[in-house]
Amino acid sequence: MSVIGRTPLADRVAEALLTRIRAGEWTLGARLPGETTLASQLKVGRSTVREAIRQLAGRGVLESRQGSGVFVTALDVAEDWDAVLRRAGIVAVLEARIAIEAEAAACAAERRTPDGMRDIRRALADREGREAGSEAWAEADMRFHRAVVAAAANPVLLEIFDSFVPRVRRAMLEMLRMGKGLSDESDHDSHAGLVEAIAAGDAVAARRLSRAHLTALMGVLQ
Repeated sequence: MSVIGRTPLADRVAEALLTRIRAGEWTLGARLPGETTLASQLKVGRSTVREAIRQLAGRGVLESRQGSGVFVTALDVAEDWDAVLRRAGIVAVLEARIAIEAEAAACAAERRTPDGMRDIRRALADREGREAGSEAWAEADMRFHRAVVAAAANPVLLEIFDSFVPRVRRAMLEMLRMGKGLSDESDHDSHAGLVEAIAAGDAVAARRLSRAHLTALMGVLQ
């Protein structure tokens, strides 16, 4: 059991609690002892324990439920999302894109609007007007895929995609520098086919075409 000095800072108490959670003393969903018990164990005041719990709640590890107590909602502090993306390899990026974009394409087919389709077609035309393999082409490709995700009308999917864009862009540029990519003809056909599936409201085809395109990109890396 961790013991804190008589005049500790709340962040030291928070770290002591986090250490005990990491060690498995409290499992996911478990209820922590009351403030009085924790204060006695850590030899600090209840107000310090309360502040430490607030800190861990803000970091997504604990949750205070009115009238019920404090519960463990994560077994560790989540790593910074940007750091995860910076470290991720190209294949991991493409696998994540499949998970996000294939479902977004299906939703776009089901929820497309005239404005959404206009944005998708505009983005496709802009992409086709760029020199294949250039940095401008990579930027246009990202705008196309974002337009598809935006047409899904799911703010969570769009938020995830937008947070993902810098790493996706870097992955694309890495692939281009490696000379990896699909042929211009097959690349054009896959994007055009996806647009027509969305326009036709065919969610099954849209999901399949999106997945097939990104899976093919993974294939050229192997």
